[in-house]
Amino acid sequence: MGEKQLNSGKNRKLKGAILTLALIAFVWTVLFYLLNITSGYKYLQLVITSAFVFYGVANRSLISESVAVIKHLKNKGIEAGRKQLSFIVGRETGQLSENEIRIAVLETLAENLSDGVIAPLFFYFIGGVPAMFAYKMVNTLDSMIGYKSEKYRDFGWFAARLDDVVNFIPARITALLMVLITFSFRGAKFVFKYGRKHSSPNAGCPEAALAGILDCRFGGANYYHGALVEKPFIGKNNRIVTDRDIYKTCIINMVSVLAFIALFTLVFYPYLWCV
Repeated sequence: MGEKQLNSGKNRKLKGAILTLALIAFVWTVLFYLLNITSGYKYLQLVITSAFVFYGVANRSLISESVAVIKHLKNKGIEAGRKQLSFIVGRETGQLSENEIRIAVLETLAENLSDGVIAPLFFYFIGGVPAMFAYKMVNTLDSMIGYKSEKYRDFGWFAARLDDVVNFIPARITALLMVLITFSFRGAKFVFKYGRKHSSPNAGCPEAALAGILDCRFGGANYYHGALVEKPFIGKNNRIVTDRDIYKTCIINMVSVLAFIALFTLVFYPYLWCV
């Protein structure tokens, strides 16, 4: 409703920024006071916090939806695979080959490990549930109005730039974790070589790390909302991607998350081990 009323006339950048900040502030304020109100009820607050963290981290759905694409592709054919893929990516899937479908799944697993899992946990550790869902609002607004189309170029500019800012550190932590747990020197090399070539200042880091780990190639031309977008290639080995690569990436995903939680627990909550 806010977008329909404000995304017209003059000062679209300003109006988009005001709407973005207002929604973020609203989410943070509601959750902050909700937790304050329930602070006297220890177990109730634990249940509320656990529920919000569970729904705020999209790791389980990310993996299950990615695996579902591969199962549909294998068991029901390429059209079913394309349709299933369309539920988790922004690109148009109607003309993708089997290999392009698998590559799209891998790119999505890498990018969403950062902004769908590591980043929400990062902000949770810093500022609890309110910060976590303030971040989720930024990420949601970027997905809704952050497109570089004529309609949203000005109105969604602030949301897109803010999303770039808040994901800067989590994206690099994600890439670092991926290369460390796989002991992949090539993955680390790819992050420095290709990470900045992606159109996104953040998505390129985990995607480059994964391309290096698997020794494959990401990027290339894809259609988004009817427009052809030429993305620079990440990697040079244009090999056929297999289902095994998908499942390996799912394992990397899960281990990266566990490593991140362990790291932050040790660094920021050492008193837990002394209780």
